[in-house]
Amino acid sequence: MTVSVVVPVKDEVDNVEALAREIQAAMAHEPSYEILFVDDGSTDGTTEKLTWLKNEIANFRPLRHGRNLGQSRGLATGIRAAKGEIIVTLDGDGQNDPADIPRLLARLRGEQTLGMVSGVRVKRRDTASRRLASRLGNRFRNALLGDGATDTGCGIKAFHRAAFLELPYFDHMHRYLIALMQRHGWKVGFQPVNHRPRMAGRSKYTNLGRLLVSIHDMLGVRWLQRRYGGHVRIEEL
Repeated sequence: MTVSVVVPVKDEVDNVEALAREIQAAMAHEPSYEILFVDDGSTDGTTEKLTWLKNEIANFRPLRHGRNLGQSRGLATGIRAAKGEIIVTLDGDGQNDPADIPRLLARLRGEQTLGMVSGVRVKRRDTASRRLASRLGNRFRNALLGDGATDTGCGIKAFHRAAFLELPYFDHMHRYLIALMQRHGWKVGFQPVNHRPRMAGRSKYTNLGRLLVSIHDMLGVRWLQRRYGGHVRIEEL
């Protein structure tokens, strides 16, 4: 298995089928791939929809948490279960465009020094208040962590599975994957990507909720940065 596409979802019954079929179309030229949707304790019929899709879409693997554990746990569950050497992640609301996947994969494969390629949304399709909150949050985070990222909230990314498995896990870590990859000695490339209006439903997050969680998490990531001895090549003698 070459590529595993991992999508965490929570109460996205009206989005998962269209998104899964778009991913299938985007992966049509890959010789070997799988699509993993991780249902993070949905209660709206998402579970039943994913079970049905398993028989409709080739290489489709639905996984489910028995209760809601958060987006980072959904990603970690999917990545640990994945069979691919390369992971592609997308958000489950349909705002990330699966048509961008081939470009991210080409960039990751073409630049051997990269551990990750992270999408940068060119034209945000969010409310003005959310765009402002994101812009201010990114500036503060970049000043503290120095990761050079301008859009850490973009869910579409491509990276080596082995690189992710080296990272320390904590809730909300998905917002700091760029800084964590760099901490472990990997280079991160940034790729402009499309951004679309939400297909259906509404966001699970509020601006205030993001802010309160982010402050504690950023300080924790900064602590991790200062206490890592750096990447070391190991040779068996």
